[in-house]
Amino acid sequence: MNNIKYLLTLLLLVSFSSFAQESDEPAPTNLDKLLELVKEGKDQEQSENDLREEEFKNSRNRQQEILSAEQRELARQERIADELEEIFRANQELLRVAEEAYLKQLGSLNELFGHMQSISTDSRVTFETSLTAAEFGKDRESFLGELTAKMGDATSLPTITEIERVWYEIMREMKATGEVVKFNTSVINVDGTSVDCEVVRVGVYNAVCGNKYLEYVPTKGQYQFLARQPASRYTSSAGRVSNADASSGYVSFSIDPSGPSGGALLANLIQNPSLLERIDQGGIIGYIILAIGGITLVFAIYKYVILYLMNREVNDQLGTDQAGDNPLGRVLSVGQTHMKDEIDRLELKLAEAIMAERPSIERGISFVKIVSVVAPLAGLLGTVTGMIITFQQITLFGTGDPKIMAGGISQALVTTVLGLVVAIPTTLAHSFLQSSARSVVDVLEEQATGIVAEKAK
Repeated sequence: MNNIKYLLTLLLLVSFSSFAQESDEPAPTNLDKLLELVKEGKDQEQSENDLREEEFKNSRNRQQEILSAEQRELARQERIADELEEIFRANQELLRVAEEAYLKQLGSLNELFGHMQSISTDSRVTFETSLTAAEFGKDRESFLGELTAKMGDATSLPTITEIERVWYEIMREMKATGEVVKFNTSVINVDGTSVDCEVVRVGVYNAVCGNKYLEYVPTKGQYQFLARQPASRYTSSAGRVSNADASSGYVSFSIDPSGPSGGALLANLIQNPSLLERIDQGGIIGYIILAIGGITLVFAIYKYVILYLMNREVNDQLGTDQAGDNPLGRVLSVGQTHMKDEIDRLELKLAEAIMAERPSIERGISFVKIVSVVAPLAGLLGTVTGMIITFQQITLFGTGDPKIMAGGISQALVTTVLGLVVAIPTTLAHSFLQSSARSVVDVLEEQATGIVAEKAK
């Protein structure tokens, strides 16, 4: 038992020794001092507990005061809500009376003003995209928008002046549909810069500046040159209209009759690919077909000229006995040289001379024939390649968007067309060349047969 007391005392001493070190106080050296420290600690803890209890009570009292204040504010807000509800009911009654008075004032014009509101809305939408907007300005659009909003609120009626202006703007737009007007305004270039230009507006269908067609950009309130102009036969008519005056009389002009939007047909027209763009759709196979076809046609023309000159020389040789430097002259020279030989030997020598001339006469004709046969096959190769590309696109993206498949289908069709375009003229060229070469060889054989017949006599 004494050992246990001793251990407890030792532990207390160690604990208070540590506490004394932390608080910079000397550690107790006996049990009396230890007891004093324990008593002081107990008193200190009791005072701290009393202080915390007092703070808690004060906080509870403050919470009660806050709750009471909030309850008073809630009651005040409820009284305000009741007052506002009474005001709302009173305003509803006033609004009902005002609406009855408004409808009574409208009388039989209620339906008329409804139509007027609808017409004002439709007219504003039409004016926003009309080609006349750049000439007449945006004031009419602002006026119609404000008038529509005013009539939509149902708080006031349109005035006589406003009604007359709606009629005036509609009549002015109707009149503009049948006019050809020339005026100066700012036009936006393709690169975004603006230039002053003399614009000719043909009704509400087309506007041109010089030999270029324009489109109206509603967001900017200006005309803009089309990013791509139509074919020259259309732009030339635009130039004629731009250069015309009162003394020019009637001039032809390519107009877009697709409606007041003035450009639906023209927009589709300029989207059509040009000849070079269609050729480009054929890809590398299409360019190879065209290159071979072009080379072949140039060679065919060259060969035809050679055969034409050769035919002239042979025909000229028929009218003289002196052998010249041409195929017939060389065959006649061989006949004259071997005229004294046996008829069989003479015939063989003449046949040998004709055979020697034939390669130079028929040289290259077979190449034209080969190209005429190979060109459709190359077009078929492009067709197969284009279809492979199309099926690959379908595999990757499906068939939801036809534009995805357009590239492969275009290549398939364009290469087929290019193959036929090359094959048809090369086939005709081969036929002409073969006929020209055959006519020269026939003359040589005819003259050789005549020499043999003369020898036989």
